[in-house]
Amino acid sequence: MPPRDRQLFRQFGQGPTVAAAPPGIHLAVRRWAATTPDAIAAEHLGTTISYRELDRQADRLAHRLIALGVRTTDAVGVFASRSIPMLVAILASLKAGAAYVPQDVRITPVGQLRQIASTARCRVVLTTADAMHRTPHLPAVPRIAVDELMAQPVPPVPPARPSRPVRADDGCYILFTSGTTGRPNGVTVTHGNVANIVLTSPGDLGIQPGWRVAQLLNVAFDMAAWEILGCLSHGATLLIRDRDLTATAARCDVVIATPTVLGRIDLARCDQVKVVAVAGEPCPRPLADRWSAGRTFYNCCGPTETTIVNTMHRHHPAADRLTIGRPTPNNTVYVLDADGRPCRIGEVGEMWAGGDCVSAGYLDDPELTAQRYAPDPFLGGGRLMFRTRDLGRWTADGELEHLGRTDDQVKVRGFRVELDSVSAVLETVPGCRHAVTLKLSDRELVSFVTPAEVDPVRCRDAVAAALPYYCVPAAVHPLPELPITGRGKVDRAALHRLATGAQR
Repeated sequence: MPPRDRQLFRQFGQGPTVAAAPPGIHLAVRRWAATTPDAIAAEHLGTTISYRELDRQADRLAHRLIALGVRTTDAVGVFASRSIPMLVAILASLKAGAAYVPQDVRITPVGQLRQIASTARCRVVLTTADAMHRTPHLPAVPRIAVDELMAQPVPPVPPARPSRPVRADDGCYILFTSGTTGRPNGVTVTHGNVANIVLTSPGDLGIQPGWRVAQLLNVAFDMAAWEILGCLSHGATLLIRDRDLTATAARCDVVIATPTVLGRIDLARCDQVKVVAVAGEPCPRPLADRWSAGRTFYNCCGPTETTIVNTMHRHHPAADRLTIGRPTPNNTVYVLDADGRPCRIGEVGEMWAGGDCVSAGYLDDPELTAQRYAPDPFLGGGRLMFRTRDLGRWTADGELEHLGRTDDQVKVRGFRVELDSVSAVLETVPGCRHAVTLKLSDRELVSFVTPAEVDPVRCRDAVAAALPYYCVPAAVHPLPELPITGRGKVDRAALHRLATGAQR
């Protein structure tokens, strides 16, 4: 590389270096229980729990877990739906030194829950009484209904003491991503990983006592950890939603969501919201512009394997472009070519993530870990970097542009097409809130837009005016809303079924 590009590669790709945050989110919660014991830690369906009570209930349950043989580095299943008992289960697992394994029992099939509990080698499964029948019973794995335990008087209990204090490289939680083979892949995220995002700026989102943070997302999704652990580690109040997204968001100061979920919230009712962070999928520019007016808005990026997000950008409506910003503290991002060499500034390449965000690899799958993790030649010292499979490039002023996924680059009529580029043009059509483009065949693309009133002819004309002919979708289908997965992202498989059904 030319010397100037070599200098910028390091300058742009290196996040700020800050002192490592102490591991152990549960210790931060304990401090709030001591300093602001009567502050409301969480609210759900009109029921509240104070920091004092949350800490006491979690300590009692942690003592039960330790008595059942749970030790530091073990795993505990948290198979529950959004609720206060779910929070107690998470906190108790951490107090016992274990990594929690979250799953929403309303969504995850029993067979998959059984596979996850077995793969993670859960020593205990925590659930609620109404979900016990949907929770698999595994040999020698006790199940505890946390809400039933909470209903009993809490005797005086000392703080729970795990078999040894947790360290930065101990597991904090284990998430299961949807693997390409259909078999979920377990990702172990460490205490050091989590502390580095939720206890440093801007990942802490400015959360403080007295603020309210919305808990909108599926607990099995890594961004739910941002909501829950980010809130409780800063002494704020977590508002756990039921069905009405807007009713919860409207009462909050902080909203963390995927763009798909955020698009379903009525902005007109959310004057109180001060900070919004989106991640998990590309954010439409019109959505970012609407929500960034008059409040702090972060467009973020990062797969589960890099601990929630590893780049953040504060967006303003007047900005020339919407980017994913720069690496968060103690993290790095490299834009590399197909041979693993640094791309020049402005060249498109694949993003690799390094630094304190990089998780501990896939559970019991060294082959997959070797495919996606590699020694970091830029940091050295035995550090690893992670292959995100996201395409990007550095702008001249050091911002990362996200240009879709490597698997979103498809061949149509022999030409390479980036599906997200087509969707981005569609989202410039007046009235279009969100667009998704899919490859239907080797010769055809199909797009879906919301809301239903968007003119499909105008959409196709916009793409034809901006991109080559082979990028123009054969059909544009307006929908009232795009289908959504249990993790709050666009359900592309459902859209593909709609597209093939429309052809018949």
